[in-house]
Amino acid sequence: MSQRQVLQVFEQYQKARTQFVQMVAELATRPQNIETLQNAGVMSLLRPLLLDVVPTIQQTAALALGRLANYNDDLAEAVVKGNILPQLVYSLAEQNRFYKKAAAFVLRAVGKHSPQLAQAIVDCGALDTLVICLEDFDPGVKEAAAWALGYIARHNAELSQAVVDVGAIPLLVLCIQEPEIALKRIAASALSDIAKHSPELAQTVVDAGAIAHLAQMILNPDAKLKRQVLSALSQIAKHSVDLAEMVVEAEIFPAVLTCLKDKDEYVKKNASTLIREIAKHTPELSQLIVNTGGVAAVIDCIGSCKGNIKLPGIMMLGYVAAHSENLAMAVIISKGVPQLSVCLSEEPEDHIKAAAAWALGQIGRHTPEHARAVAVTNTLPVLLSLYMSTESSEDLQMKSKKAIKNILQKCTYLPALEPFLYDAPPNILKYVVGQFSKVLPHDSKARRLFVTSGGLKKIQEIKAEPGSLLQEYINSINNCYPEEVVRYYSPGYSDTLLQRVDSYQPFTN
Repeated sequence: MSQRQVLQVFEQYQKARTQFVQMVAELATRPQNIETLQNAGVMSLLRPLLLDVVPTIQQTAALALGRLANYNDDLAEAVVKGNILPQLVYSLAEQNRFYKKAAAFVLRAVGKHSPQLAQAIVDCGALDTLVICLEDFDPGVKEAAAWALGYIARHNAELSQAVVDVGAIPLLVLCIQEPEIALKRIAASALSDIAKHSPELAQTVVDAGAIAHLAQMILNPDAKLKRQVLSALSQIAKHSVDLAEMVVEAEIFPAVLTCLKDKDEYVKKNASTLIREIAKHTPELSQLIVNTGGVAAVIDCIGSCKGNIKLPGIMMLGYVAAHSENLAMAVIISKGVPQLSVCLSEEPEDHIKAAAAWALGQIGRHTPEHARAVAVTNTLPVLLSLYMSTESSEDLQMKSKKAIKNILQKCTYLPALEPFLYDAPPNILKYVVGQFSKVLPHDSKARRLFVTSGGLKKIQEIKAEPGSLLQEYINSINNCYPEEVVRYYSPGYSDTLLQRVDSYQPFTN
């Protein structure tokens, strides 16, 4: 065989390998092919090609493995069991930028599925190499490395700590300062995934100077970047008063309120979440949000959104109102109650209704004025209906009951209470009767109206245990009226009158 023929054989072999990896990489993009590829043992065929002498074959083999591992945890597990990770980590430090991107993609695809698979990546020493890639001159390599680190960190605090321990945070903070938008997005997302687990991890992100750089990007025109920036600030602010104050001190207000009007629904949601995570901590932080127009802006945002996008805003109003009478009144003045009532009545999802019920309860629980503001929106009958409905979730029933109790115990607006005399179950009825027993002794107009509307008659029909709190309330109400009036409206009194008519002997001359 001549030298030329030998070279042709090698060329054909190289061409066959190239065609094979390209075809597998292409087939792996379609879900319907995955099982067939897996059954054909494609993992073991790709593994030696990671060490191929031809760089493009190495890169395409890594890309194919990444696409397969990305599909499900069984294939990701096969990458781990096939002892492929050490090869990838070794090559990650040695090869060109194209291979580095492909190898980091495989690590991300494996690590995303579970803490166990992410731990396997940590155990094979990948973190040190990924951190080195964060310093690469190529933005694509940095992005791929940041993405892999974020996917490892997102699972739990231990894995996040492992990412912190290899020195990733200062480099991720440098990445959010790079000009490339895609790199900024992924780095901000990774910082968010690290900060979310504990105050200590959030503090390491803060100590690296992340807050100031994140805050500067709140008004960036790129919606996907804004999502990640707002998420990262939320994950920092949620842990403690100190961390929330640091976020506020970066002058995120009023810029963050602009995001509540963004075209992107998830920018709106993440902005509402950030405001919620700040508001929940202290009355002072909530007051700051009120002073910047944050409550009114969130209420407008709730009105312009649908479904789960509304949820953080609804909860934010509840947190603000829970702190004090004045803050609850700020929510009322900003017309928060009608908006929450609409959510309670019209949202199809029980968990959103439950959040609205909770928020309304926080608003109405302070004083009779607060309770009246909730009651006049006809919210109480809706809450009662949700509490008594067998179709409501357990959480919705519980939150509706608590909200009813909170509002009723302060409500002195009798027109809103009276329907409850007829519809409420015994465990709610006692609160309603209790409020009547507080108001009627001091209001003669209300006493008269209570008689003419049929309320006094209904009170006489209630069967209460002797000596119970409910019986005490009924006695207090009855004591507001002459004895003969109470008798007149008592069950069976008409029969007594008829008996007297029957037995009456008229006087005749």
